[in-house]
Amino acid sequence: MRSLKAVFKKQFKGTVQNPEILIQFIIFPLIAFLMNLMMVTDFEGIPQDIADMLTANMPNMVTMQATIFAGMGLITVMSGIVAEDIEKKSLRFLTMAGVKPPAYLLGVSGVIFVVSFFTSAAFGLIGEFSGLDFWIFTGAMMSGVAGSIVLGATIGILSGGHQSASGLALPVALVLGFGPMMAQFNDTLARILHPFYTQQLNVVANYLTMGGADTPLWHAFAIMWANVAVLGILFAIVYAKKGLKG
Repeated sequence: MRSLKAVFKKQFKGTVQNPEILIQFIIFPLIAFLMNLMMVTDFEGIPQDIADMLTANMPNMVTMQATIFAGMGLITVMSGIVAEDIEKKSLRFLTMAGVKPPAYLLGVSGVIFVVSFFTSAAFGLIGEFSGLDFWIFTGAMMSGVAGSIVLGATIGILSGGHQSASGLALPVALVLGFGPMMAQFNDTLARILHPFYTQQLNVVANYLTMGGADTPLWHAFAIMWANVAVLGILFAIVYAKKGLKG
């Protein structure tokens, strides 16, 4: 517990002093807010059937940006944080001080997870979710956040350096972040991405905005947290393989 607190305090201090990290938690909801304002919703003079069709097929900019934040943005953030710890030898120091993989992962990710909660809640408010829908949306967001945090940490350990972490994390983040949006127009791609947490996050978001889903909500949440569990095991294996296990 002492090791966990020490890592958490270290990461909290590093996060609040790093504007490059903090901007990630602001820019996505800001973009969602602005794009939401710019969406055309006044169809005066257009036949009702056409207006209904346009409304039904109009993408929800809030949930789109939210899923990109949770499913893509945090992978690069987390991989960069861990890679920087390796580059500056601070992770080696922590390991020598007896910090175990779970304590390091929970300490570092805890800060990002807490800050992400406020960003996720902001998306919910911008999207005008209320009552149970707000908490379902926020819960789905935090499930996606957890998956991206652990995946990003694993990539950071694998890369061993900040520059290589960026090169490795970006293509993974692009696939997981934008893949679910493209899967809305391609059933084959949707089936391929079905086991991944970002696809299930998109399923929940679509359910809340459009109603109905091929996957029950409880099933979507179960898949997302199964992803987190598998990625957590992978992180522990990579941590040990890199000789960082104390």
